Amino acid sequence: MKRVLIITYYWPPSGGSGVQRWVKFSKYLPENGWQPVIYTPSNPYLALKDRTLEEEIPECAEILKKPIFEPYGIYSRLSGRKGPGQEEVNPVNGRKKSLMQRISMSIRGNLFIPDPRCMWIAPSVRFLKKYLKEHPVDVIVSTGPPHSMHLIGRKTSLATGIPWIADFRDPWTKMFYFKHLQLGHRAEHRHHVLEKKVLDDASVIVAVSPVVQDEFREMTSTPVELITNGYDEADFDQVVEPDGYFNLVHTGLFASDGNPDILWKVLNEKCRKDSEFRNMLRIRLAGKTDREIIASIRECGLDRNLLDLGYQPHQTAVREQKGASVLILPLRKEPEYRAVLPGKLFEYLASCRPVLGIGQTDSAMARILRQTGAGTVLDWDDADGISGYIDKSWDMFRKGCLDSDTDNIAQYSRRALTQRMADLMETLIK
Repeated sequence: MKRVLIITYYWPPSGGSGVQRWVKFSKYLPENGWQPVIYTPSNPYLALKDRTLEEEIPECAEILKKPIFEPYGIYSRLSGRKGPGQEEVNPVNGRKKSLMQRISMSIRGNLFIPDPRCMWIAPSVRFLKKYLKEHPVDVIVSTGPPHSMHLIGRKTSLATGIPWIADFRDPWTKMFYFKHLQLGHRAEHRHHVLEKKVLDDASVIVAVSPVVQDEFREMTSTPVELITNGYDEADFDQVVEPDGYFNLVHTGLFASDGNPDILWKVLNEKCRKDSEFRNMLRIRLAGKTDREIIASIRECGLDRNLLDLGYQPHQTAVREQKGASVLILPLRKEPEYRAVLPGKLFEYLASCRPVLGIGQTDSAMARILRQTGAGTVLDWDDADGISGYIDKSWDMFRKGCLDSDTDNIAQYSRRALTQRMADLMETLIK
């Protein structure tokens, strides 16, 4: 069996299905003739952990763990937080920052390049060079962000001559929060230099979004392949009986800069006019949600309709998706976010429930929803469009016919995507 070294920060996985990406690849790689060798920190600073996903790791997988030093613990103590899980969903571009947060952000952006995991690069390269002499692999894969993982992959590949795939779950300097890092000119230049080195020295670049793929192709002559995130059919085998309520469901991370305030106002107006709708409506949030969003829902008089379930294990999140009447998926209010394909989108597709996207109508997500017929994306301020979609869904709910007739989603199954990744790795060793 061929061997692939996977350099990743998130293990065990946390957060959304995008971070689960290499757990799912690892699950299905052995049936494609590849043994995963996972290199990861033994003590990562993770806000959320889902230990249930460890059960999906194949027995043949080899796990390598080395300690990492990160400044997050020091920052948490200085800012009065108790530890992981106390921060907002995305503190980098959170709307309101304290003086300590602003100082910390400036230090983070200008001192720790490309990210606070940068001190793990040198010791990791030393360890992996020694390990690979005695335990060779056929291909190296780094997955980021954090982009320090790519720098480990690059240096290890250059030192050993082993082919290397740089798997970008998100962009680097074109990421929506990059402009919020409070970078000085020298630090920003350094980010661009490192990004170019990674793009040029990798054997292959993998992007998860067609927009990001196009952007990378303009920046490098290295081949750039598209392998999106996806859904695992095994996760959706469970049967979920409807509870009789009109459930608007959001799963996973819900950041304040993605607050669909027009949606809450539309729902408030419908509740005011229709007592049946008011009594049947449930807004179910299964995941880490910023306080601003909860406050916005309550300000619209929807407190009695809100169920904030907090972070849930992956299988529970899947049950919420399958039990939804409408799945809501707001993008973030950043122009760069049009390039992003949220990982949960593909699980939403597999749930076969209608998807209401809110955000950039020319986004990569809008393209997928149009292609599959699973839902629509409406502009942030399109109150009439959002109202019309809710009316249509409410009517379908009352008729008992909410299942979404999605097309062409099999291409996004984790098994099919893993085969594509395995085929790509095969081309590198041939």
